[in-house]
Amino acid sequence: MALLGQASGGWLESSSALRILHVGVRNTVGILTDDSFTQTNPSITAYAGAIANTSNGYDSSTLGVLSGSVAFTRPDGGDNYIGGPATNAATGITPLQAILTRPLGLFINTAVGNAYENTPGPASGKGPYVSGQGTYASSLYETDALATAAAYTAGDALTYTTGMPLAASNNGFLYPMLDSAGADYTAGGGFLETTNAVPALAGGVTTLGILKMPADSVQPEIVFDQRI
Repeated sequence: MALLGQASGGWLESSSALRILHVGVRNTVGILTDDSFTQTNPSITAYAGAIANTSNGYDSSTLGVLSGSVAFTRPDGGDNYIGGPATNAATGITPLQAILTRPLGLFINTAVGNAYENTPGPASGKGPYVSGQGTYASSLYETDALATAAAYTAGDALTYTTGMPLAASNNGFLYPMLDSAGADYTAGGGFLETTNAVPALAGGVTTLGILKMPADSVQPEIVFDQRI
């Protein structure tokens, strides 16, 4: 169905995958890590077809963190650094740094900018992200399961249903925390905090948002209330 209500413009009017409907906090407290401008996408789990199609706002040729991707604390970069996903196995950070790589919100723009636009990220070293709740529509999200768990096998198409909690995948993209049968999907892997063994420390995977409207043939974005 078409998204009802008011917003600043249609999704085709924006070069960003994340569309702000009702903003929480536009956060600029943090310095981007070097790999925020150079990481490949997907950055951790290079699984074929594992994320949104190019028609939904994803372009694998774009380097660095992407609009709509998750902003994480990055203690391996230093105090007050933020960036994309990092793990001990894939990026070589220490086990403690991996555990402390925690989600903060969603990047508003890609770090490297877009063609024919100015590039404030490379110029300033800043990557604004939204936190403090709000309502957003995003065309960047995982579409296939990254690991086998409960009712899913790795590679299966993910089901998004209104009310589902959303978390950060290993690639730093939004990922449903429940399977199609309603079971907890976080135990099966594919979530960055699970990969980095955070649940054992902090009691669970961080809920980034609650899904209000899944994508369909009319509306290619997922709509959610942010919870971080």
